[in-house]
Amino acid sequence: MKHFAYAVILASLLGVTTAHADELWRTKGFKTPESVLYDGAHKRLIVSNIDGAPNKADGNGYLSLMSLDGKMIAEKWASGMDAPKGMAIAGKHLYVSDITQLRIVDVETGKLVKSVPMEGSVFLNDITASPEGDVYISDMMTNTIYRYHDGKPEVWLRDEKLNSPNGVLFAGDHLIVGTWGKGMKKDFTTETPGGLITVNLKTKTITPVAHAESFGNIDGVVKAGDTIIVTDYIAGVVWRCPSGKAPEKAATLKPGSADLGTDGAKLFIPMMNEGEVVALPAK
Repeated sequence: MKHFAYAVILASLLGVTTAHADELWRTKGFKTPESVLYDGAHKRLIVSNIDGAPNKADGNGYLSLMSLDGKMIAEKWASGMDAPKGMAIAGKHLYVSDITQLRIVDVETGKLVKSVPMEGSVFLNDITASPEGDVYISDMMTNTIYRYHDGKPEVWLRDEKLNSPNGVLFAGDHLIVGTWGKGMKKDFTTETPGGLITVNLKTKTITPVAHAESFGNIDGVVKAGDTIIVTDYIAGVVWRCPSGKAPEKAATLKPGSADLGTDGAKLFIPMMNEGEVVALPAK
């Protein structure tokens, strides 16, 4: 018991806390954290901080670095952004969605290398990248997926069937897309909840994922093994979506559970309203 008490006190001093049994750690000190990305090459986590309104170009946005055990490495590692959200790494660059721009950051130094306007975009959200370096970016307000290919941005797919796309994940010959839903209201709730779809990279055919077509306002999408794991932003629920089965509740957090990351063993979930990042077991 003494050792446990000492560990709790030490973790608290480091800004790391735990709330209940399922949590591995919980770290404070962020400002509207929207996304957590696992950077396997450097064994660290990158956290995007909106620090303000998610659609306001105010210059407040920045990226933080964390260790895998929940300690803050650098609170403001990369700056010069507005409302950064989804992230992906391809080669030596980190790609970040920022309202209507794609930010390109040197993954070693955190220096902002380039800002690329995405013509016609309104609310860029999540990002994923192929091994070849193609970067796909969702815009949930225009039912669009953009692509950054050979140094040029383009509208890759615009279709109402994308159903307000949020989370995107490269998965071989297709993208897995988490949709927000239809009939969006002012408070971001929807008349019809979203779910999971796939988009074939060659044909661009959109296919609902069986048994997971409509179950929540989906934000982040990751895979741990063969299981898709998503966050429902509005309900604050983490869902496991085994292939061919209905989604299963893995954890219930709070509204504002946003774009999660994973190293395969753990889930890292940004809590936008609390200014925290939470770690949970992936299985």
